[in-house]
Amino acid sequence: MTEHELHAMWASARLQIILSQLGPIVLLTASVGLVMAGLGHQPTPIRLAAALILLSTGILGALVQFSAASEAQAIARDLEALDAPSAVSRRIVAQAGFASVVKYVTPVIFVLTFLALLWAIFAPVSMGGMQ
Repeated sequence: MTEHELHAMWASARLQIILSQLGPIVLLTASVGLVMAGLGHQPTPIRLAAALILLSTGILGALVQFSAASEAQAIARDLEALDAPSAVSRRIVAQAGFASVVKYVTPVIFVLTFLALLWAIFAPVSMGGMQ
């Protein structure tokens, strides 16, 4: 594989990471708005449906992000193995470690946000919920 092809693959993996974050970000933000608008007062099936939509979107987003970040790290290893890599390739290799943030830190933040929303939706007011 050529250096140029590896750069294109890196750009594609990076775009997948960015796009895979948009859905969960919009949905989490909308969920905070729905909680503030009274989601916690809705019947249990509605609250459960909202929680399951958040969970499924988060799982799918995390899987895509983990996969794309893993591919990006593999591409960086291939770039590192090239004879006389360009400055761009050296920069990609140097930044490849940040893909671990996408693989591990971002999902943890999603889980914490998801748990906070569950608490707001399902916990009684006396325990900080929005019911």
